[in-house]
Amino acid sequence: MTDTVDFGPQTRLIARVAERITDDRLDDPTPCPAYAVRHLLGHLVGLSTAFRDAARKDLGPTTDTAPTSALPDIGPDWRAELPKLLEELADAWGDPRAWTGETRAGGVPLPGQVAGLVALNELVVHGWDIARATGQEYAPDTASLEAALAFLAPTAEEPPVEGLFGPPVPVPEDAPLLDRTIGLSGRDPKWSPDF
Repeated sequence: MTDTVDFGPQTRLIARVAERITDDRLDDPTPCPAYAVRHLLGHLVGLSTAFRDAARKDLGPTTDTAPTSALPDIGPDWRAELPKLLEELADAWGDPRAWTGETRAGGVPLPGQVAGLVALNELVVHGWDIARATGQEYAPDTASLEAALAFLAPTAEEPPVEGLFGPPVPVPEDAPLLDRTIGLSGRDPKWSPDF
């Protein structure tokens, strides 16, 4: 895949999902067993910062810290911080130069094109995690879903990467695009908090 993808629809979708999360849901379980809702929101804050800076080629502490270095959590201003960071993330990847050359995220050197797809996949999958955990509808735009599916498809036959994805969950070939993408990420599309 060599085209750029507009992050705007996906970042706006996550901002709307996050805005509807009430404080009493922050400690609810998510499809990521070690993460409550608050931890996934904290992860989105961190990855939005890291991949914004990766797009800008502004390399340093934000792009060099491994995402598994600590359990992420939200700060007191997360409700204002997250939508702002998501908007900045979309703006940064809206620059075609972000998709070229080399950059770094999580301390890993990556081609710009790959970093963009990693970031978009993270947004699609973790947006689903949070929406599912809080009982919200979730309908990513087709371009974001197709990019995430294309990114995940080559990993389906490989051993799972520790801390990144679980083994793919079998999903019928005629299942909706979202379900196929979520299945490839190692999540059961039927997951619910009572699962």
